[in-house]
Amino acid sequence: MPIVECVPNFSEGRNQEIVDQIVAAITAVPGVSLLGAERDPDHNRSVVTLAGQPDAVLEGAFQGCKKAAELIDLRKHQGQHPRMGATDVIPFVPISGITMDECVALADQLGQRIGNELKIPVFMYGEAAKREDRQNLAEVRAGEFEGLREEIGKNSQRKPDFGPDSIHESAGATAVGARFFLIAYNVNLNTRDVKLAKRIAKAIREKDGGMPAVKAMGFDLPAESCVQVSMNLVDYRKTSPAQAFLRIAELAEAEGVPILNSEIVGLLPQDALELCARQMAQTKKLQGMEGAGQIWLNQLAAETLKLKDFVPDEQVIELRLEDFMASDLEQFPYIAGVNDFLRDLASDKPTPGGGAAAAVLGATGIALGEMVGNLTLGKKKYAEVQDIVKGAMAHLTPMRDRMLAMFAEDARAFEAFGEAGKLPKDTDEQKAARASAMQEALKAATMTPDQTAALGVEAFKHVAAIAKVGNKHAISDCGVGALSLYACVKAAVQNMWINLPGIKDEDFKGKFTARANDYEREAQRLLDETLAVVKAAIG
Repeated sequence: MPIVECVPNFSEGRNQEIVDQIVAAITAVPGVSLLGAERDPDHNRSVVTLAGQPDAVLEGAFQGCKKAAELIDLRKHQGQHPRMGATDVIPFVPISGITMDECVALADQLGQRIGNELKIPVFMYGEAAKREDRQNLAEVRAGEFEGLREEIGKNSQRKPDFGPDSIHESAGATAVGARFFLIAYNVNLNTRDVKLAKRIAKAIREKDGGMPAVKAMGFDLPAESCVQVSMNLVDYRKTSPAQAFLRIAELAEAEGVPILNSEIVGLLPQDALELCARQMAQTKKLQGMEGAGQIWLNQLAAETLKLKDFVPDEQVIELRLEDFMASDLEQFPYIAGVNDFLRDLASDKPTPGGGAAAAVLGATGIALGEMVGNLTLGKKKYAEVQDIVKGAMAHLTPMRDRMLAMFAEDARAFEAFGEAGKLPKDTDEQKAARASAMQEALKAATMTPDQTAALGVEAFKHVAAIAKVGNKHAISDCGVGALSLYACVKAAVQNMWINLPGIKDEDFKGKFTARANDYEREAQRLLDETLAVVKAAIG
């Protein structure tokens, strides 16, 4: 299941009611999980983090942008952080099961919707930038709302990628993009000397020759009676929070100023936190890091970086996503059963193994063939092929249970071989009995995947028949079913090949070797035939 993160930044950090309304608009979208909502009064900015499946997250981001345009007036906005829009920036970040290219496509869809429906000019940035000079968000946002308001529509360099070539009177403009994990990390210095914070920010940011993948600015924080070096670490693999912390500490201490504390704004990956822990441990020459657990590493990172109000369960993205996945299991209860099977399959237990996986693949392929059949039956458009589909379905449906039963047969065959291996072998008679039992068990362990392969090939024929005449709107599912059955047959044959060399009965070995070869040839033929039909229907 693809999961994407989205981190829209809104230009409001002082009015909790407005922020709550924006968050409510986002979370009203089914399938959106709110991972965080941080409000910063000094920056007058809120960072909202949501995750979920791509379509839901895209809709949630759009609804948040729409609500922000209704509630936030940039003409009345002031804050420490640069901004050009009520919804200032919306980045998509790949989490699992989704590529950066797919996140770029999401960003494009959202940019078009914001431009077309909300009449807000949109600039694409990061991996989604349509111009090289717009990859850097700072370049896109140069001049902020007031500067862009004067230039847009007059300067061709400020022409938006989507939407009107004019500023939205109150909502400004929005940057939409796709990027790697960005960690918003701030270090607070125990001084009111804002010039020092600005000097340090300039010294560490990449564009001024500082640390790679670091963007930094210096701010005064009157409410905290301190100054801050505020950073965006755009690739923690190049510069981590720990490395930034140590360099800032070095520069500040050279002027007699200690670090007060630091903070993570929003979320960060577990990998980044563990990297910080190991880097800080190395700097402080701490011992006993080998085999250190996640909880210990997280605590070490929080303590050595002087992280303020840091709660791993709420700010480490993987830990937050555990809650999201749990809610998914409630929405789709059958996922829990699939997850249990996969957990057992991944364990060090000998069963379930490849044979069980082959049966599950086969049953999946059969079910997909049935699905296309069910989407064809009763449709007027396919009236002429009803008998063909009914005939194929009459064979397929009972095959699904028979295929799944091979799951248990495989386990029994493996256990029988294990039991034979435990027989006593102290005397010649016992050795002979044990060898005979093991040979019989090997044969049984070969015949079980043989049955799986034979059933898979037979089911494959019926799925291929449905693919030729079935509902073209679901033809890709026949393709997936064909691939599943092909994998089933190939996997079953692998389990035959692993057992055949140990069998001494040459007649048995020859017979089942020939059968294995036949299964592979027939599965390949059916796959090529079915995928050709699918491709033709799609193309």
